[in-house]
Amino acid sequence: MAKKSRKQQPGGTPATVALTAAGTDFTVHAYDHDPSSPSYGEEAAEALGVRADRVFKTLVADVDGELVVAVVPVAGSLDLKALASAVGGKRAAMADPAAAERTTGYVRGGISPLGQRKRLRTVLDASAASHPTICVSAGRRGLEVELSASDLATLTGATLAEIGRA
Repeated sequence: MAKKSRKQQPGGTPATVALTAAGTDFTVHAYDHDPSSPSYGEEAAEALGVRADRVFKTLVADVDGELVVAVVPVAGSLDLKALASAVGGKRAAMADPAAAERTTGYVRGGISPLGQRKRLRTVLDASAASHPTICVSAGRRGLEVELSASDLATLTGATLAEIGRA
C-alpha cells in the first residue's frame, strides 16, 4: 500500500486537513493555552465556554499489546476495563506517552482522534451521541474542533461504547 503525502494548509493540522478532505462540517475553536494548566481538556472547556461533558479528550491505551484510542468526556475518566471489553481485549493500561506521540504524530495534550500518523482502533464514549456536536482536539494544544459525534465515529471508524466514568 502506497503512502499518501499529506499537505497541510496554512495553519492547518492533520486533523483539520482530514476533515476538509472528507467534506465534513466542522468548526475550529482556538484559545490561548496555558502550559501550567493541570488539565488540557478542562482548560479547553473553560476557555471555549462549553460544558465539560461536550468536550472530549483523546487518550491512548494499550489493550493486550495493541494501541487503542479512547475518546471520553473531559469531565470524567476512562474506564480501562470497559475499554478492553469494547475491543474484545482482556487487559488495558494507559499507553506510554512517548509511544502515543510517536504513533499518532501528535504531542500529549494535543492528540486528536483524527488525522493520526497511524490510524488506531478508536472507541468513542456513547455519551457523545447525546449531544448535537462535541469538541475534540484539533491536533494542537489550544485548538479544538467541533463536529457531530456521528461524523467523528464515521471518520475514525470508531465503536461507540460506555467507556467513560463520571
